Amino acid sequence: MRIRAGLAAATMSGAVALTALLAPAAQAADSPKIPHGFTSKPSVGRNAPADESQGDVKITKVTDNGNKDVVVGLGKKTFTIYVTATAPSGIATADAMLWHGTSLDSDADAALYTDSDATCDNWSATSATCKITITATPGTDLYDSALNGKWNVAVLAVANNNDYVETDVYKNRWVKRAAGFSGFNAAPEPVSKGRTITVSGTLNRASWSYMKYYGYGSQSVQLQFKPANSGTYSTVKTIKSSSTGYLKTTVTASVDGTWRFHYAGNSTSSVADAYDYVDVR
Repeated sequence: MRIRAGLAAATMSGAVALTALLAPAAQAADSPKIPHGFTSKPSVGRNAPADESQGDVKITKVTDNGNKDVVVGLGKKTFTIYVTATAPSGIATADAMLWHGTSLDSDADAALYTDSDATCDNWSATSATCKITITATPGTDLYDSALNGKWNVAVLAVANNNDYVETDVYKNRWVKRAAGFSGFNAAPEPVSKGRTITVSGTLNRASWSYMKYYGYGSQSVQLQFKPANSGTYSTVKTIKSSSTGYLKTTVTASVDGTWRFHYAGNSTSSVADAYDYVDVR
């Protein structure tokens, strides 16, 4: 089995680290498609069937990162996966990982996995929820920016009698590069009513290949406004970032309030917002 090594052992004391199944990737130089240390691709699941089971173990629920996108900038990102399962003999442990590719058998080129045992809460004699903690490290686990996008969540549950069920693709999860704004400013402030306000800033996105933030070009960004006594933003206009991520536009000052650049994100990049309050006199 891919997620579990030595599952056939008579005694299960907890989760076994996945390092035996996926060699750690050394930090990428430039932008290689394969991590250093591999002759071709990681050996995740090679020569193993797609899904495996023994006995009557059922996985009933999986919640990964609160069912939200996993957003990673240039620092480590730690998140949790909760696996709920049932079995007549009770649940001993569970495991989970995220892997990138279309087949765990043949083309998985990266994986995010735990290096410690799961902690399980037994809700009854037959069911439990197990917590798995995973830390993603850009530049090593996420060794290439091309790894942004759709990943697969593989899960395993093991019963007290060593029965088990493993699913390679229980669900999908999007792992995205963090986006943000730098140099955002709405000026002048204060400003006289009816005068022009210039709003500018740069949309940036993290590069896991080069471990820097770069300007994110050709992206649609909304300029939004919220009056001082309101809790709601309204879109004033939509503009597109330059090739270097730079944005600049003008509006007419009318009332006090907060101006915001809002980037809605996409399948590879996170949502980003920047704010500036302007006093109109």
